[in-house]
Amino acid sequence: MDLKGIAEALSDFGRAGVVVGKKAVQSGLADERDVAAPEVWTEAVRRLHTERLQVKVADIMEETPSTKTLRLVPTGEALPPFRAGQFFTVFLEVDGTKTSRAYSASSPPTRPGYLDVTVREMPDGFVSRHLCGSAKVGDLLEVSGPGGGFYHEPLVDGDDLVFLAGGSGVTPFMSMIRESADLAAGPGMHLIYGSRTPGDVIFDSEIAELARSLSNLDVDLVMSEPPPGYEGPCGLLDADMISARVGSLDGKKFFMCGPHAMYALCLESLEELGIPRADVKQELSGPPPDVTLVAGWPEGVGADSEFTLSIEGGASLTVRAGEPLMNSMERGGVSVENLCRSGECGLCRTRLVSGEVFMPESVAMRKSDVAFGYVHPCMSYPLGDLTVRI
Repeated sequence: MDLKGIAEALSDFGRAGVVVGKKAVQSGLADERDVAAPEVWTEAVRRLHTERLQVKVADIMEETPSTKTLRLVPTGEALPPFRAGQFFTVFLEVDGTKTSRAYSASSPPTRPGYLDVTVREMPDGFVSRHLCGSAKVGDLLEVSGPGGGFYHEPLVDGDDLVFLAGGSGVTPFMSMIRESADLAAGPGMHLIYGSRTPGDVIFDSEIAELARSLSNLDVDLVMSEPPPGYEGPCGLLDADMISARVGSLDGKKFFMCGPHAMYALCLESLEELGIPRADVKQELSGPPPDVTLVAGWPEGVGADSEFTLSIEGGASLTVRAGEPLMNSMERGGVSVENLCRSGECGLCRTRLVSGEVFMPESVAMRKSDVAFGYVHPCMSYPLGDLTVRI
């Protein structure tokens, strides 16, 4: 197989690995070196595991007054394969600051010609305000390859899934549900989607249509601030609401994605219902809206306290206690490689030479990071003057 053949196989990304392997088997060759030179396989792996890819905004769709979907299409190479539920990191420049944010794909991998990311504008959201208010068709962006493990793994998760969604946390579930619709197959799915009001429900008409057309999908929309006369379920996604909507809990796997406040409530509720932690998958959620309210935050340090961050061999920056180091560094023109921006992937790990930072317990620190003084600046908050080595 020549390089063109590999590229053609990769373009059918959903089956690329199977196609390549199948052709090797059909050739009757015992050694893959007879199929292609090593550099061909290196190129194939690179295409499957793209680090960054240039894309263009092909369309912008308003989902709610505060939420838009950006349809991104590649300008060169095809989009890499991904699993429904995974995220992509969008790299862009906002007001002269080079930054990035991770967004779950809301489009399914069964539609390889484009990638949809759905963004809810937050009042103090630096990137979300730009994407919802200033981005336009034709803009060029960069995206990473897919990341995260928030997807259905049949051998581990079974085929009876409950999706607990809050606000824009419905996006990875839409990717999974749309994939099931495209394939006319998939696990049993029960979406319990919490919103403030009916007007805040993202993809409302499509969700209603999918619930009617898919035999393996049940949907409950739960309103926390229902308007007068609203007849659907109302309240929060607590233990009573979950048990009332789900019924029997036996054999179910729970997937959870939404705002920070929802995570604490739902985890406590599922524990109250006797759901083992191993039966709950939780998507990454980024920095908390107010880190000073997170358990373990030291007394006497206010969110607006300012300190000096020194880059070993480089610049010195003013940083704020209530803001992740990465955000402050980017504003100062200092970038580090990153992907999830939630303290999970470890790509941004940076050596803390001196000083002290606060990191929430959710940050996935390796023992070696702790032993040798590395931190994840995407979820590290300064508690005094610091020096770091990049």
